[in-house]
Amino acid sequence: VVGGTWSHDAGLLDNDDLELVSFHSTSKGLFGECGRRGGYMELVGIDEDVKEHIYKLASTSLCSTVSGQVMTSLMVRGPDPGDESYESHEQEKSVIFESLKRRSTMVSEGLNQIPGFSCQPAQGAMYCFPAVKMPPGAIEAAKEQGVAPDTMYAISLLEQTGICVVPASGFGQEEGRWGFRTTFLPPEKDIEKAVELFKIHHAEFVKKYS
Repeated sequence: VVGGTWSHDAGLLDNDDLELVSFHSTSKGLFGECGRRGGYMELVGIDEDVKEHIYKLASTSLCSTVSGQVMTSLMVRGPDPGDESYESHEQEKSVIFESLKRRSTMVSEGLNQIPGFSCQPAQGAMYCFPAVKMPPGAIEAAKEQGVAPDTMYAISLLEQTGICVVPASGFGQEEGRWGFRTTFLPPEKDIEKAVELFKIHHAEFVKKYS
């Protein structure tokens, strides 16, 4: 979305000067309708032969259910000004959006305050990907167990706090970097508790393996 907006403002999309593929889904939309499976892909500046093959590939798969298609339509085409539900829709959207911004900041800034953590602000998804500095003992212990250090860290975090994260090693990262993916979708009051649990767990983890 950020790239598309910038490219449009720069005029790069006017004459197909830039190849851009955009994805969106109801589960990743502002209202987070995760139970309604639907979404779309937009192709800009893509060669027509490539488009044809992509459409051919897509046509061999099952389409979204009717409810998912309806939710996708509602996501991209909300009520128009003057419609009965327009004002309530815009108000609800604003409340959710502002809360998501606050929660995103709470997680990224909260994790950044933990010694050994480094977390960039979320810019387009509902996840944060902090890097975690692992003590040498943890790296050795993970090697003995045959798992990545951040996988061992994630399991420890789950067992000690009940917080479930996804090890960053599963996404691919620079050699020697360890971390995890976490979301900021829980209610704000729960995020405050979670950040504190992250801090407590990390201190204990470092102490154990230092």
